Amino acid sequence: MAPTDETAQVPPHPAPADPPRPPAPPPEGAAGRPARMPRWLPRAMVLALALIAAFQLGSWAFHQLTGLLINILIAFFLALAIEPAVSWMAHHGLRRGLATFLVFLGLMLLTAGFVVLLGSMLAGQIIKIIEGFPEYLDSLIQWVNTTFHTELRRVDVQNNLVHSDWLRKYVQNSATGVLDVSAQVLGGLFRLLTITLFSFYFAADGPRLRRGLCSVMPPARQAEVLRAWEIAVDKTGGYLYSRGLMALISGVAHYVLLQALEIPYAPVLAVWVGLVSQFIPTIGTYLAGALPMLIAFTVNPWYALWVLGFVVVYQQFENYMLQPKLTARSVDIHPAVAFGSVIAGTALLGAVGALIAIPAIATLQAFLGAYVKRYDVTDDPRVHGHRNRRPPGGLSRGLRRIRAARRTAGPRGDSEPRGDA
Repeated sequence: MAPTDETAQVPPHPAPADPPRPPAPPPEGAAGRPARMPRWLPRAMVLALALIAAFQLGSWAFHQLTGLLINILIAFFLALAIEPAVSWMAHHGLRRGLATFLVFLGLMLLTAGFVVLLGSMLAGQIIKIIEGFPEYLDSLIQWVNTTFHTELRRVDVQNNLVHSDWLRKYVQNSATGVLDVSAQVLGGLFRLLTITLFSFYFAADGPRLRRGLCSVMPPARQAEVLRAWEIAVDKTGGYLYSRGLMALISGVAHYVLLQALEIPYAPVLAVWVGLVSQFIPTIGTYLAGALPMLIAFTVNPWYALWVLGFVVVYQQFENYMLQPKLTARSVDIHPAVAFGSVIAGTALLGAVGALIAIPAIATLQAFLGAYVKRYDVTDDPRVHGHRNRRPPGGLSRGLRRIRAARRTAGPRGDSEPRGDA
């Protein structure tokens, strides 16, 4: 039977697609409100950016002002060095400003006199070398002709030297470098003026500076600052005056030698040796002795050896006899510590650090020494560098008894020797 329309199979209708879901609501906080950015986050970001900008600005300013800060540091130590003299003059009735001016005037006169004497000596030696240059050249040419069988003439050598490319390039480079040298000289003079002015103000207004510094500190801190200031003045002034006294002794000793050898410019060379050997630490003596040796060599080569031997002997006398007595109370630091401080100061601040390293370390050592508790050292031979020899007894005595018992005992360990069977 054919299916009718009513009984015919109707295909199933497709199921309707799921309706699109609405977007999920934002998470709710504990109170049922949507979470927001913390209020402190924008302020923290602004604060971080401000700190970074302030650090960059401070770093840039520090690098730009490094030269000025070093000049102020030098001026401060110079003011500490002349503080005893200024205080002594002020204690005897002079105004502090006038006393500081007189001290600086004396220092400038001494420095100018030394520079004039040294300059005249160098100028005289240069003139002498220039005047004797033809004779030196003739001697050299004669030696070359005799040794190598050549036929050189002084006129040919001078013409080749004058018309050489090397000399022309050297003159051109020297002409272009004149401006650089002038700029360096002007910069050095300006730096010297800056140091002088700051050190004058620090020395003349020292009490006012201390009062201003202590006014922003509690009383306990004020006592510590004043004590540190007093120690720094004592150590720096003691270092300067002890070095000045040793420079005087060294200059007199070298003057006697140079005068006995009849070396020209003996007074100037003696002053040079005294100042350079004392105010350039560690290697100053040998640097100072180089110039007298050179001048003595022009007189007689054997005189240079005499000067070298005297410099070495005097250095040992100064290190082991003179310096410990003069600096025992002013700058009492170990030579190894002084050498290390000079190296560290040179690495940090160059020549300036080498000059102020020793008084700075002496000040720090004296200031921190008050906070270090010290005890009496036991009377042990090892303290004096000797070996500790233990007295007989105890373990060593027991070991000796055991060895003696073994020697007297028989093979079986009996106390009496065993007889024949």
